[in-house]
Amino acid sequence: MKLALLSVYDKTGIVAFAQNLVEMGYQLISTGGTYRLLQENNVPVTYISEVTEFPEILDGRVKTLHPRIHGGILAKDTEEHRRQLEQIGGRLIDLVAVNLYPFEAVSQDPNASEEQVIENIDIGGPAMLRASAKNHARVTVICDPADYDWVLERLSKGELTHSDRKCLAAKAFSHTAYYDTLISHYLGQPAFAEKLTVALAKVTDLRYGENPHQKAAFYQEIPSKPASIAQAEQLHGKELSFNNIYDAQAAWQLVSEFQEPCAVAVKHNNPCGLALGGTLYEAYLKAYEGDPVSIFGGIVAVNRIVDVKTAKEMSRIFLEVIIAPGFTEEALAVLTRKANLRLLKLEPAQTSEWDWKKVAGGFLIQEADTVDLDRNQLKVVTNREPSDQEWDDMLFGWKVVKYVKSNAIVLCKAKQLIGVGAGQMNRVQSVRLSIEQAGDKAQGAVLASDAFFPFADSVELAASKGVAAIIQPGGSIRDQEVIDACNQHGLAMVFTGIRHFRH
Repeated sequence: MKLALLSVYDKTGIVAFAQNLVEMGYQLISTGGTYRLLQENNVPVTYISEVTEFPEILDGRVKTLHPRIHGGILAKDTEEHRRQLEQIGGRLIDLVAVNLYPFEAVSQDPNASEEQVIENIDIGGPAMLRASAKNHARVTVICDPADYDWVLERLSKGELTHSDRKCLAAKAFSHTAYYDTLISHYLGQPAFAEKLTVALAKVTDLRYGENPHQKAAFYQEIPSKPASIAQAEQLHGKELSFNNIYDAQAAWQLVSEFQEPCAVAVKHNNPCGLALGGTLYEAYLKAYEGDPVSIFGGIVAVNRIVDVKTAKEMSRIFLEVIIAPGFTEEALAVLTRKANLRLLKLEPAQTSEWDWKKVAGGFLIQEADTVDLDRNQLKVVTNREPSDQEWDDMLFGWKVVKYVKSNAIVLCKAKQLIGVGAGQMNRVQSVRLSIEQAGDKAQGAVLASDAFFPFADSVELAASKGVAAIIQPGGSIRDQEVIDACNQHGLAMVFTGIRHFRH
């Protein structure tokens, strides 16, 4: 008679699974709550201590860590291994169904004490899963209740194949690796550790990736982060696409930079419209007017509850996604008339998590670019001091340029983004693009550059179109040439000493 060990925290489907195993000729052994549940449902089962001839001890911390259990799991089906098992009174265990204490849920419960979290670190469960998975040549291991029917179907047609057991073993090792990663992070995995692990849980499969021929899925990092689009509640619209999620995250990070009512429009991961206003309606109108062409088909993020007046303006054009802390009932009534428009609800929040960039065969990992400016520490390097309005627009523009792909140039006026030069191979081309977009609005505008100017040509071009002030990191060997050009044209310029590359 084959022997199955069932020891599960999540009891979903375990009674029916156990009953089917008995009907197929399996003898069952079990522990604690699983044993009691099977007994209550009249499923023939043997208590673990009857097998080990040793009681559970330490409040249940030790019950399956015993040679008869692990020997029965790890033994090969050979004469020598059978002989050694018989010597200790053990038997071959053929199937192991185990799932683990809910460390993930408890560790993310703000009301849970550290002692409660530590008590929910499972020891015996992972040991059994790993042992069973290692010996998958003979043992069937199940760590997910969703696999019970899958296993039963195959058992009803005969034995599981080696390929089946190998697949289950891989899932078990992935499960314990994920579990251990959560524990490591809870205990404080050091920054830039020699061995770094990350826990990712699938949110959803996606229709496709950046392009229709690419398969894709969306995973969220665990523990979950409050500033993540993965935490958003979708109120309306069709499912999010790969590009929707990527652009929505960029929009949400940018809008979360501001305390005043703010509206951001993002296209291809660059801001194409952005403004602050006295009200959300005013901010959205200004963001739209900054680039009424590019915002079409874009992602819009706002940091205030969307009211009906703003919703009506938003509904005038095609938008892919609107993200906000909330929507009034009247606003929802307007926006949900568009069946495909995705509406996401999420509270603004800044994140200080690590920034990961994938390269072939590895990752580049860095601290998030969360540095902010203190006006008192900025250096005015020109003869002319910026006006109060120019100072406001400089600080505004400096936050915006951080979210534009390098080489990045933005033009701003009255806390409105009016021109963007993104992702160009030389800085002067980014300046040219930004002033072309701004047109006549460039007169009196402020220019923000994510890195220093290597030559004075960018300043000359900006001055020719009426730009009045510049904020940039400084640090070029030709800084003095750039300063001289500003003085010649009457521009004010401020050095930050901080660079904002975004590749």
